Amino acid sequence: MAKVFNDPIHGHIELPPLLVKIIDTPQFQRLRNIKQLGGGYFVFPGASHNRFEHSIGVGYLAGELAKALKVKQPELNISDRDVLCVQIAGLCHDLGHGPFSHLFDGMFNPEADPLTKDWKHEDASLQMFDHLVKANSLAQEMERYGLILPTDLTFIKEMIKPLKSDDAEWLREGERHENKSFLYEIVSNKQNGIDVDKFDYFARDCHHLGIRNNFDHQRFIMFARVCDVNGRKHICSRDKEVANLYDMFHTRNSLHRRAYQHRVTKSVEIMIKDALLKADHHILTKGSGGTTLCLSKAKTDMEAYTKLTDQVIEKILHPCSSSNEPTPPPLEEAREILERIMSRDLYQFVGETKLKKEDQEEIKKMKDSLENELVKVIRKDNFEITVVTLDYGMKNKDPINTTYFYTKANPTEAFKIPREQVSKLLPVCFAEKILRVYCKNSASLRDAKFCFQSWCHENDFVTEDRDRATP
Repeated sequence: MAKVFNDPIHGHIELPPLLVKIIDTPQFQRLRNIKQLGGGYFVFPGASHNRFEHSIGVGYLAGELAKALKVKQPELNISDRDVLCVQIAGLCHDLGHGPFSHLFDGMFNPEADPLTKDWKHEDASLQMFDHLVKANSLAQEMERYGLILPTDLTFIKEMIKPLKSDDAEWLREGERHENKSFLYEIVSNKQNGIDVDKFDYFARDCHHLGIRNNFDHQRFIMFARVCDVNGRKHICSRDKEVANLYDMFHTRNSLHRRAYQHRVTKSVEIMIKDALLKADHHILTKGSGGTTLCLSKAKTDMEAYTKLTDQVIEKILHPCSSSNEPTPPPLEEAREILERIMSRDLYQFVGETKLKKEDQEEIKKMKDSLENELVKVIRKDNFEITVVTLDYGMKNKDPINTTYFYTKANPTEAFKIPREQVSKLLPVCFAEKILRVYCKNSASLRDAKFCFQSWCHENDFVTEDRDRATP
């Protein structure tokens, strides 16, 4: 039977029986124990929501958009099977998140396992989805509800981690041809970033953070249409909605600036990352075939990865030891870092400055230069240099330049809207990078601040003058 969920964001929502069966598995239920905003909960008391409810919301919205297009444009031949696959992709798109969400793949993994530094949670989502289907014998259930396997499993995974939809050659293997290319833009839109994943987390994160959300995703769904563009079909918006879409990307930028990349949030996340690095080879998880894997290797075995959630910090804080052996020093150091978080003895913010260039080589040169100066006054393991990126979701590009629109008079013809026709008040630059320094030992804070400000002055970078340190 279908099941009704009472969601704080979308109200009472009904999900089909197959989605309920997926939800009622250990692989999906683990998302209850992974915070949506990572370390943000330590800064924003309301940000207690988890990947579990976000995933349910995305599954629901994916179905709403697919069904709206099916009703408005029957000529698209969207089948019930297509809709069900889109819903499953939305529901399962975040199965691969590790402890504290993006902290795990964005901060911990590149340092703990440099050989897989480019590994992302989407990669694990595909593996976890396969594991979920196999471990819970859901293949037969999926066929009972009308899916064709393995074709539809491939299609679902292609929507979770899609290629860019305007690639010259059509490489999808899920038997949806170019006339259904728009289906790949619903859950994770690589064309312009306008997708139901963002619709849900904008609304949900703003609700829990206490930040106003100016974007109305229901209005977007109501005005969405599919049009043909050079042989590919894209989801398009009404021309009058262009300003609202700029507001959507501004909301994304604002959430990053005010919450996700908040100075204290990043301080907490660096501390959690440091604790996980120290505990990496001392917290072991059982995987398939009786193997045991450390934190950084658990991602290679979905049976082990299923057991890896935010609760790992409880294992570090309160280790269960049946023997009288002393706690290994690295694990004791990890516990001390986490206890500092609990007692609000956080890494101190030294300062920040906006970088003038976005080239990765130039940024590395700047970081190396600053590090060479800092090590003269403070131990290397007592500070951290990090670079924060704030953008509209497509690096330094305007996402509206890859967005198509239609008019009321001609709803079948897609076109792009030049920015000068929208407003003269639009941003000129769509990305900036901020270099930040954190001090891990308050005794060294004053020296670190003076060194950082001197370095900024010598390299013609602007920094804050307040609390200026003196030697």
